[in-house]
Amino acid sequence: MQRLVRLILFMIVVVMLMLPQTSLARGGSGYAVLDGDTGRVLYESNSDARLPIASLTKMWTALVVIENSNLQDEVVISPKAATSEGSSIYLQAGEKVTVETLLYGLMLRSGNDAATALAEHVGGSVEGFVKLMNERAVVAGLTNTVFMNPSGLHHDEHLSSARDTAEMLRIALQNKTFKKIASTVLYRAKTENGMLWENKHRLVREGSGVAIEIDDETQPVSALKTAKGSAFAGKTGFTKVAGRTLATAFQKDGQTCIVVTLNESDDWNMHRSLANKVWGDYSLETVVKKGKYKVNKNLSIRLEQPIRLQLNKEEKESVRQVLHVSRKRMEGVLSIFIGEERIYAVPVKVESADR
Repeated sequence: MQRLVRLILFMIVVVMLMLPQTSLARGGSGYAVLDGDTGRVLYESNSDARLPIASLTKMWTALVVIENSNLQDEVVISPKAATSEGSSIYLQAGEKVTVETLLYGLMLRSGNDAATALAEHVGGSVEGFVKLMNERAVVAGLTNTVFMNPSGLHHDEHLSSARDTAEMLRIALQNKTFKKIASTVLYRAKTENGMLWENKHRLVREGSGVAIEIDDETQPVSALKTAKGSAFAGKTGFTKVAGRTLATAFQKDGQTCIVVTLNESDDWNMHRSLANKVWGDYSLETVVKKGKYKVNKNLSIRLEQPIRLQLNKEEKESVRQVLHVSRKRMEGVLSIFIGEERIYAVPVKVESADR
């Protein structure tokens, strides 16, 4: 009898091992660290692998919404939005909420109901909005990215890469409204429930995030009292298939970097470690000062701003400048190379040498 029981237990274990592990992340992992100003990759591992990114999707959703709507527009919450699957800010069907408030709910609390409501408002439908997301991704050069929804819920074709996702955050942070929202630690919701939303991103709470629309000064928020990090914006994500995904923007002494990890269980510590590695290995160097530079006896170029780049010790020794000038159009491009790799390029003014 005991033999039979053992045999049955053994067979159950074998069968379980043969079943697909749908509760666990699959498809590998990857990370990318970008220079926050130029987008150059500073460190990476498997950074171009196409993987699920979960709610990091919402960074792109937020940017597309901001670029295509008025923040004070009122959105009537549909039954579909109110009953969206997954994380929620508890919107009620029929209530009216501004685009701005929904964006805070989207970025701070990762509300899938906010994502659906915003998509319906801006795109006319979720499907119409997803089309806008993909069109914007093509314009941005995100070649490894395809969106199938505005929230990041799992879909086999909804994929990006660590490098593309880091570039999403870098591009989005150039928008002042996005930067303000993504940097916020606390926000009093202007919804029917009036909840106090705290940013889910631990490193932003520890860093230089700010509190917005807080009218209750007695609210105990230890994160604001113990700020010690250099993270200033970002987004968290998780699904059973994608695993833990995280995007963080860091800044210190004029340097900025963007860190994205996909399917990394120890993501908080890894982001801190990678940012500290950037601060240790790279320094901000003035490669070319602003001013006028003579090209030949007839032409000069003018730089309105200095070119400052993050370089490590080895790169400082091999950095070089290459100028391309179109005399017919009186236009020029100044490129910065490290060895044979072009890491930065900027248009320059071409003018007469005697001006």
